[in-house]
Formats: sequence, C-alpha cells, structure tokens
Amino acid sequence: MTVSPKKKVNPLLKFVLEMGPLGLFFLANSKPALFTGLLAPALPAGLTPEKLAILTSTGVLMVSVVVALIASRALTRQWPVMPVVTAVAVLFFGGLTFIFQDKLFIQLKPTIVNGLFGCALLIGLAMNKLLLPAALDSVLHLDEQGWRKLTLRWGLFFFVLAGLNEAVRLTQSWDFWAGFKSFGIMPLTVIFALSQTPLIMKHEVKAEDEKEHF
Repeated sequence: MTVSPKKKVNPLLKFVLEMGPLGLFFLANSKPALFTGLLAPALPAGLTPEKLAILTSTGVLMVSVVVALIASRALTRQWPVMPVVTAVAVLFFGGLTFIFQDKLFIQLKPTIVNGLFGCALLIGLAMNKLLLPAALDSVLHLDEQGWRKLTLRWGLFFFVLAGLNEAVRLTQSWDFWAGFKSFGIMPLTVIFALSQTPLIMKHEVKAEDEKEHF
C-alpha cells in the first residue's frame, strides 16, 4: 500500500481555509438575510430575529467547515487531524443547536473541544506519548525535549482558550461572543504560536542532524 505524499499548501490559501468559516459565521450572524434563502429548508418558521441569526450563522458554519475540510484534503492529499476533530465537533454541536434551537450547544463547542485538546496533550505527555507532532502534521522538526516543552505549553494554552470562551459566554451577549469566536480566538492563537518561536529555534532539528542518525 502506497501513501500519497503530502503536498504543501500556500500559506495564504491555508489562512483562508482556516479563517473562511469563521468569517462567514460572523457575516451570517450580522446579516442573516444573505443566507436564509440557502438555508430555508432547514430553518423553522416563526423564529425570533435572534434565533434566526443564531441558526443561520450556525448552519453556515457547519457547511463552510465541511467545504474547507474537503478543500484541504484535496490540496494536501491528507486529512488534517485537528481540523477533522473541529469539523466533527461543529457538526455535532451545530446539529444539537438546530434540534433544540438553543445557542448553548454551539457556544459550548469551543470550551469542550479546547478542553479535550488540552487533556489529550497533557495526558499523552504524562504517559510519554507525544501527540503534538501528529496534530501539527509534522510541520516542525524538534528534538524530544523541545516537543515535550511545546506540548506542555500548548496543552495549557488550550485550557486558557476554554476558560476564555466560558468567561465570554457567561458574561456577554450572543453577538459579542460571535465576534470573539470569529476574530478573538484566532489572533490569540497566532500570537501564542509566534511566541513559541524562540523555543522552536532552540530545539529545532536541522536536516544535517537528522542525516547523522542514519
């Protein structure tokens, strides 16, 4: 059995695939009329304006994450681990949001998913199973000590994201939360990732070092 080599994706296109669903989610929440025609068969009649915005934006998010995942698969010839988990979670919690017409489910999704990511990384670390390399699709090449440090930091960061989501969900309006989900979590994640550059540079395994092991 042969495995197709993974193709590199243009960074700008990768950014669009990651941010596109969030941007559409925010747009659908702000201007649900733009999308209600497309989602009309799935939208119950007699919805209040807030519930219309909630269900429309949730439906748009569900469709767009699937489209982005399929596009990523077509471009890279692989199923990326974290986007697959995220897409499954969006479909599950989004489906519950539609069934019960309750925003709680889609709002809890980031808390639960980030909490699960954090638990998986830290439990794996405690059991000497480093899951972060697989989650990052082998983008980085670090020594074991570097992976352990980076895994600990990312595990804790996921718990921070889960806590932030709960704080915003419990204290702010739906519209504020939708904006935070769309344009708050991703910048925080990018800033955190960039802040790990010194650690990555310190523990990076160069190509020459890898050849010495053969």
